[in-house]
This record gives sequence, structure tokens and C-alpha cells, in this order.
Amino acid sequence: MKKRTKLPIILSLLVALFLVLGACSNSDDKNKEEKKEKEHSEMDMNHSSTGDVPEGLKAAENPTYEVGSQAIIESGHMESMKGAEATIVGAFDTTAYAISYTPATGGEKVENHKWIIQEEIKDAGEKTYEPGAEVTVNASHMEGMNGAVAEVESSEKTTVYMVDFTPTTGGEKVRNHKWVTESELSASE
Repeated sequence: MKKRTKLPIILSLLVALFLVLGACSNSDDKNKEEKKEKEHSEMDMNHSSTGDVPEGLKAAENPTYEVGSQAIIESGHMESMKGAEATIVGAFDTTAYAISYTPATGGEKVENHKWIIQEEIKDAGEKTYEPGAEVTVNASHMEGMNGAVAEVESSEKTTVYMVDFTPTTGGEKVRNHKWVTESELSASE
């Protein structure tokens, strides 16, 4: 009789052990995913640039937001942008593209990156690219972007702005961020 009562106890302990180990494994997977998202978001956070603009890019003649003025960023390219007050550093009339690409340096595919502009597409000329078109990127907003073959997700003829802003989550001021479209800005109060 003693052997029979021990068996259910042992089985119960084994089941409990498997549940604990399974929970730890799920927790590890979740931690890995969170770490990966954090690394990606930290990679995205380095959006400062030298302020150099591509050859042939022309300044907007009558931009809604003039150079030196303030505007509120309404877009969420990265978590810390939305709601930030921006100083307009440059305003240019062009075509902006959302693209998906695999970094030229390897790594995971970047989906629906906003934005590159007409002048940042290799050998683009005046041709506007339609969704699904393959283009070679001639910009280095993010590591591995320059030289990557990308698929155009969408295009928009607009005024694009280069902006300075302090992330809403704190941290260093982002300088010469490229690009924010006119529809992604609103008047500062």
C-alpha cells in the first residue's frame, strides 16, 4: 500500500517540475523577444545625421513649416518621436517612399521603413516608383541601409522635413533627423 501512495506523489512532483521548467522556458523566450525589441528600438534611436542632403535635393519654396520654426511630430517612426516638439532644420519638395529591405550587412528584414526620398534611390532620376518596385537605397539612416535592395511599399509627393527633437522618453537630442513628411507634423502651440 505504501508503494501505491508514493507513485501519485512522485508523478505530481514530476508534473510540477515540468510546469516550472516550462514556465522558465517561456519566460526566457519572452525575455529574448523583449531584448531583441529593445535592441531594435535602440538601433532605431540613432537617428541623428550630419545634416548633409542628397545631391539634387531642392529646398521647398513655400513650406508649411519654415526653417527655424517649431512643430509637433505626430508620427511614430519610433516610440520616442510621437508628440515631441521639433525644430525644423530643412524643408524639401520631393517624393517620399516607405520601403522594406534586408540590411546589406545582414540581419532581419526591416518592414515599412519611413522614409527615404527620391534622391536617396540609386539612379532614380525623375521616375516615381510604384508599390512593389525594387530599388537600391543610397542612404544610411540606419546601419545596413546603404546599398540594400528595397521594395517600395508606398510613395507620396510631399514636403519632407529634417528636424531636431528631444525624444519624449528622454535622452540625447536627435539632430538632423531624416525625414518627417508634412502630414506627420502639426503646428506647435
